[in-house]
Amino acid sequence: MFSIREYTVEKLQDPFGMLPGERYEFHLYIDVDEEDELYTGSDLGLRTLYIINDGKSSISQPYFYEISTNKVLDFELEDDEAVEVQAFCSKHLEAENTGE
Repeated sequence: MFSIREYTVEKLQDPFGMLPGERYEFHLYIDVDEEDELYTGSDLGLRTLYIINDGKSSISQPYFYEISTNKVLDFELEDDEAVEVQAFCSKHLEAENTGE
């Protein structure tokens, strides 16, 4: 498991109106325990799209990467991690929108 130490979020624009809902790109900067298989000794990030459509939210296309090199790592989110990332995105997007 990992912990999120900081993040950035950006609303993605759909100039042609082809994609349903609103889309946000989150970059999560994470800390990983040395015992975790994801541990590399480098700073790690997780990029994901957070989608809100018809009152429902989801994450899409998450991937881990080394921040210094932008090298994508061959790891997938586990189900419990995906639930936590989605909850984190929801909570922090709401805080961004309310100015907290």
